[in-house]
Amino acid sequence: MNKSENMKTLKYNEVWIAQRADPYVYRHNDGTYYFTASLPEYHGIAIRKADSLKNLAIAEETMVWKKHDHGPMSCNIWAPELHYIDHKWYIYFAAGEAEDIWKIRPYVLECVGQDPVMDPWIERGMMQSADDDEFSFRAFSLDATVFQNKGKKYIVWAEKVGVGKQISNLYIAEMESPTKLKTVQVLLTTPDYDWERKGYWVNEGPAVIHKNGKIFLTYSASETGIDYCVGMLCIDENDDILDPGRWKKRRYPVLKSHEKSGIYGPGHNSFTTDEEGNDIMVFHARTETEIEGNPLYNPNRHAMLMKIEWNDMGEPVFQL
Repeated sequence: MNKSENMKTLKYNEVWIAQRADPYVYRHNDGTYYFTASLPEYHGIAIRKADSLKNLAIAEETMVWKKHDHGPMSCNIWAPELHYIDHKWYIYFAAGEAEDIWKIRPYVLECVGQDPVMDPWIERGMMQSADDDEFSFRAFSLDATVFQNKGKKYIVWAEKVGVGKQISNLYIAEMESPTKLKTVQVLLTTPDYDWERKGYWVNEGPAVIHKNGKIFLTYSASETGIDYCVGMLCIDENDDILDPGRWKKRRYPVLKSHEKSGIYGPGHNSFTTDEEGNDIMVFHARTETEIEGNPLYNPNRHAMLMKIEWNDMGEPVFQL
């Protein structure tokens, strides 16, 4: 049986695309699927294109941008996301500098054509804060995601604050354009609970699914080993999206390591739909409990798929 024949049946909660962390799948309005993720070498951004989720797993990977040799955007190319905004393609990603590898900031690429795989990309620089915002993107910042509601565009990202062993919070702002904020950042969530504080105090990797009149925002928490897990916030689509008091945060993680399934440290997800319109969570996880070497450079975080169920309250249920 060849690889193509083996992919006829799409399976869930197991390795879908190996060694691809922070997976992001976008289904365009013509039904085409696109996939991007952090590459193990952290040296650039690649995109896959296919007519179905199952074919993304065997699709050719095209490198659309490579890191610089020095200065901004020259190392740690992390968590790219592909978005189609105002009839243009954009990639949001995080990067450091060869001379200062932890000077991580969010950057933007713009495609000059309508084919994000074949057409060239131009650099739009670092994501810009609002004119009166003295805080956004001043420190370690990454994992930017974009969503729309009621005709407005919003961005959510992780940023570290404090001194010493810094804390990673999630912030939200309205966008003026695909490359600039319109409003000052608002603190959305900070690591409040014990399950968000394993190893490191972390909230990162936000992802949005909008359904049943509500906006659900998942995020990842704790260090990236077996304690990595997924939390969730929710807000009514008619509420003030920039009022943190209107967001409701789940007390416990909605997805965590599951020994029976052999899945450990699930997190940093995105959302899409399959060809029948079923909601799908795309996430990365490990299949072993022990990490060899430096966790940052261990490549064994694999992209997986999960079919989302919906309960009687119209809320998503994630089950390994």
